[in-house]
Amino acid sequence: MSAASEFPAAQGHIAGRTGYRALAARLLHLLLFAAILASPFVFIEPSPYEVFVGLLALGAFAAGVTVERKVMPLLFLLLIWNVSGLAALVPVIHDRDAVMFVVISFYMAITAIVFACLFAHDSVRRLEIMRTAYILAGLIAAIIGIVGYFDLVPGAWDNFTLYNRAKATFKDPNVFGPYLILPVLFLIQGVLIKGLKFRHVAAALIILVALLLTFSRAAWGHFVFSAALMVALMFAASPSARFRARLASFSVLTALGVGVLMAGMLSVGTIGDVFKERASLIQDYDVGGGGRFTKQEDSIPVLLERPNGLGPYQFRNFYNQDPHDVYLNAFSSYGWVGGISYAILVIFTLWAGYANVLKRTPWQPYFIAALATYTGVAFEGFVVDTDHWRHYYLLMGIVWGLVIATLNAERAAARLTHPRGA
Repeated sequence: MSAASEFPAAQGHIAGRTGYRALAARLLHLLLFAAILASPFVFIEPSPYEVFVGLLALGAFAAGVTVERKVMPLLFLLLIWNVSGLAALVPVIHDRDAVMFVVISFYMAITAIVFACLFAHDSVRRLEIMRTAYILAGLIAAIIGIVGYFDLVPGAWDNFTLYNRAKATFKDPNVFGPYLILPVLFLIQGVLIKGLKFRHVAAALIILVALLLTFSRAAWGHFVFSAALMVALMFAASPSARFRARLASFSVLTALGVGVLMAGMLSVGTIGDVFKERASLIQDYDVGGGGRFTKQEDSIPVLLERPNGLGPYQFRNFYNQDPHDVYLNAFSSYGWVGGISYAILVIFTLWAGYANVLKRTPWQPYFIAALATYTGVAFEGFVVDTDHWRHYYLLMGIVWGLVIATLNAERAAARLTHPRGA
């Protein structure tokens, strides 16, 4: 009698568990794809993205995704930051907008943890799913933005533009623009690594056109900075002189192509006029007694006297406008402790990312693109409020997840090289 026939119940139990795990993994990956694909449709709250990320968290639990100890610094800093916001909420708890601000902050923090845990394991497969979904989502949003800007269907201009700028399915062009940067970097990276492919080039051009039509100075700067940083990191990470030469030549061609695209776009209709108006580093609403820089400067002495800040979402009630600086907003909405913890969170994320991104791993290209984009967002935070951007927490989760995956791979390789007892 065989061993298998002696233990049929055990064999069936093992097969059942294997089948369950495979089904749970497929469901998890389907939910990941759906969540990323739904991410640009944020003109309503709660958005489809919030629903799918909630389901994704349940799917991760069902699939046995673990919360590693290495994610604890991220969890700890997010918790301090948001609990500080909860404490700052108490004096203004009657303000419904302030309450919703804190609720959204907590939820967004949870999404970062979910993504970090998710990408820490089975990294390449999950990153490929995320990349495919994000490029498709960015392309759909870009097409909607272009259709809206040129009013190609009835009502498109009214629904998908704001202040003569493309916003697509977002509430603000200043969020739409930065959202497009990671997918276009993925596409550019694909061209640099695998060569020219029509579908990649076409998708990148469509997204770049939409990015231009947002007329967001911060998003334009973010794109140029992050793209250059990605290429520099790819150059530093490659051990091949041949690939480095190819990278340099393709980068020059890509830059020339983007320049030609911009020149062509600026000759269309009123785009050139709007570009000239928006391209100035300093706008009328930036300076003067009512300018945002003046309001920011005026708020600093006030915040230095208020350890608990002004309260969540209260800066606009004091100064009739948003802070337009996520670091200033951290101190205003979350108090001194919250502001300091947020600054530490950003610095620690960047430090952990750059300490590990040049280590050779199968997921290094994804790591480079995500870290370059996150770095751009971190700097963009000095001129825009980024703390409730959904894709910001996705980027943070990717960076932390890949830091953990890289450290785990490094430890596993060390064990193989120097096994215990050897």
